[in-house]
Amino acid sequence: MERRRNGSPTDSPADTLAQLPALVALERLPVPTLAMARDGVILFANTAFAEMVGYEQDELAGAVFPEIFDIVPAALCAFSGVEALANLVVQLRHCEGWMVRARMSKSATMRRDDPIVLVTFDNLTEKLWLDDV
Repeated sequence: MERRRNGSPTDSPADTLAQLPALVALERLPVPTLAMARDGVILFANTAFAEMVGYEQDELAGAVFPEIFDIVPAALCAFSGVEALANLVVQLRHCEGWMVRARMSKSATMRRDDPIVLVTFDNLTEKLWLDDV
């Protein structure tokens, strides 16, 4: 995914940012990030998200929302349902079978006609586990 470009030494930081491909920028984010289509199909998961749930990135691409999110009613599988979960603690299935609890952000895509949902996660599993002890 990493793409190097031969920029001009005179490129400003703003020029560099303007030329940075979106997927490269999303991959570089240190927080778990997920992009989904309106029908709940996962389009992109960065390394931080994949590590949080224990899957390889290519295993996540093409998976659907209910395969990763624990006990999601059918109504929540659509775009509007994802919005309903914004800023709530959700449960994600780790590949080893245990639950990862994380706060899911509001979608970074703001328009109703955006074809994707772009959300980040704050992994709360350890904190919540320690609070229960």
